[in-house]
Amino acid sequence: LIRGLRHERDELKLQIHLGSKELQQQLQVLDDKLAALNHEYEPLKDAVEQTAANVWDSFLVVGGEIRDGFQRIRKALT
Repeated sequence: LIRGLRHERDELKLQIHLGSKELQQQLQVLDDKLAALNHEYEPLKDAVEQTAANVWDSFLVVGGEIRDGFQRIRKALT
């Protein structure tokens, strides 16, 4: 979402570079809002990535425990 908004902003900057001052001011207001949105999004993005990594690590630990348990049962059966 943010990447798409940045791309659209950059295209508009090129189009209104020679345009009216009013359009340039409107774009600046939107650009400031995008910067604020991005600033608020970054910690969330990092938290989600960290949470996903923690979930994956937990998944691997539990999977390993299950695999080890199966191996113990196989060994006990022989």
